[in-house]
Amino acid sequence: MLPRVVLMVSVILLVLIGLVMVFSASTVEAISNEESVFSYVGKQAAFVLAGAFGAFLVARFMPYHIWRSGPVFYVFWGLACALLVAVLLVGTEALGAQRWIYIGPFSLQPTEFAKIILVIGAARILCDFNEGAMNLKQALVWGFVLVLIPLAFLYETQSDMGSAIIIFMGVLAVAWLGEVPLRVLVPIVLILAVVAVVAMSTGYRADRVRVWLNPWDDGEGGYGTGFQLIHSYYAFSQGGIFGVGLGNSREKFLYLPEAETDFIFSIIGEELGMIGALAVILLFIAFLYAGLRIAAKAPDDFGKILAGGLTVMLVGQAFLNMACATGLFPTTGKPLPFISSGGSSVISSLLIVGVLMSVSYNSNVLTPYEQRRNNLNVLRVERDEPVDDSPSERVSRRGRAHRAEAREFAGASSGLSSSRRGSGVDRGAGRSGRGSGRNVDGRGGGSEFESSSRGRSDRRASRSSRAVSSSGERRPVRDEGAKASSSRARSGGLRLGTGKDRTYYDDRRR
Repeated sequence: MLPRVVLMVSVILLVLIGLVMVFSASTVEAISNEESVFSYVGKQAAFVLAGAFGAFLVARFMPYHIWRSGPVFYVFWGLACALLVAVLLVGTEALGAQRWIYIGPFSLQPTEFAKIILVIGAARILCDFNEGAMNLKQALVWGFVLVLIPLAFLYETQSDMGSAIIIFMGVLAVAWLGEVPLRVLVPIVLILAVVAVVAMSTGYRADRVRVWLNPWDDGEGGYGTGFQLIHSYYAFSQGGIFGVGLGNSREKFLYLPEAETDFIFSIIGEELGMIGALAVILLFIAFLYAGLRIAAKAPDDFGKILAGGLTVMLVGQAFLNMACATGLFPTTGKPLPFISSGGSSVISSLLIVGVLMSVSYNSNVLTPYEQRRNNLNVLRVERDEPVDDSPSERVSRRGRAHRAEAREFAGASSGLSSSRRGSGVDRGAGRSGRGSGRNVDGRGGGSEFESSSRGRSDRRASRSSRAVSSSGERRPVRDEGAKASSSRARSGGLRLGTGKDRTYYDDRRR
């Protein structure tokens, strides 16, 4: 329960912080657009409710196994690819990129949903390969078709370097959790790193990197492409440690572009200070901890790889956004999960939470061994002195137990012979003689006897050391005649532990 509680608490707090900060950061822009001050936060609240409902459906009615065994994955994969093609054909360009589809008054960014499907596809292929359902050639072909082709199409048509990096982090986490050998994983990472460096050194990305290194030298004295990053710095510097107060931001007065979306973390740093920014970071770390714990407790490898890959991808996107806002990484234009204004971002993030909860709920299914263990009831715990388990001591104990049993059996035979001698029948000695192969004197001190009579006496001692209660539970008891053979009498129950602690169990199902 602990990872699940931590996950839900961190998500709820992040969503609430997001609603408050979207309202604070968007009021001035809403007024400038002659809209209600509640227009942005109202839409965000509606998206949160829709995402929460979708997460509930995924968690409760879509077990995570269907993403691997059934046709559901191929249906959603085909839908995601169709939306990516639709962006190319009928997409709307905004902020210098064509990444949105408008459906009535709402805009949809298919990349936010495609990244989930691509990570699920990578987890599916890797699990099939590890279990022998695919050979290496088949795994490479399916990986190329289900993951690499859509990713390359997304990068080429939308020029979305940020989404490509985020998906790569998710796929890398899938490979790591799937125990891909380092001799295979390291060369792939190095090759992709070289490709990323080459891609960022040409075209407009090279200008973005140059501005990132020195935003004041953007060719227009800080009023060109470096304007946004400079005012993000201003927001953090004005916030200080404790912030200027909720709602008192100066940069949201149209100084900081996209204050309610891509750079909402800067407004958090200004209004809530370093304390508020660190609180948001800690909440994402708590989300990472909970997601990885859910992955570790998953009942199979697919659940582990799926939960871990999605968790790393979402938290990786969050830290990428915060790195861009603080100037630690070039601007990518990716929203902050759960917090930034935008329907596609918050809905996709909550759907990831639904998948993680589905893995967590299905982790409660007990294995047959766990069910057997849970059906055991503690009857009694005894504490004895430490036992010397040396070979000589074991032989000595065995001899003492045999002699004690012999005396006990001889005493019982003597009593039986005495009671029958009064009626003229003396069968004890005859039975003892037949059982042992020797004549046993029924009147007094017992003599040595052979293994057959010893076996019968062992069974008598074992039966006499157990009692059945009225409720049907077996309870080992100790009487005076069984003290010397207690170790053999205890064999009726399951004994766990060594040393001083001995615990006796009984199966509740009886």
